[in-house]
Amino acid sequence: MIKNGTRLQSQVCDTQVIVVRSAESLDDLRAGGVPMVPLDSKDDPAKSSELTIDPEFSDGNVMGKRYVDENGAEVLVTKAGAGTLSVGATALTLKEAKPLPASD
Repeated sequence: MIKNGTRLQSQVCDTQVIVVRSAESLDDLRAGGVPMVPLDSKDDPAKSSELTIDPEFSDGNVMGKRYVDENGAEVLVTKAGAGTLSVGATALTLKEAKPLPASD
């Protein structure tokens, strides 16, 4: 199982994420329809030229935003890319900010 704090990167776009809240579903975390791989901090491995982004998962993601799934898993985008984040074939949803209480 992927642990909190794990950094992952896409194999088909520039997307990089860090796991904020882990869940078993993240074992199948994908970007652009292709499974994400651990980010090696020493060197950035070359992306596979054989893999391409799935057109159905090419809506992209936003740097600095958190994405969640129905199991409570949460990832933070540290580098935006063209691939949609998903668990299997289910796209993650953008986590909405909680409204602050009125200060009146």
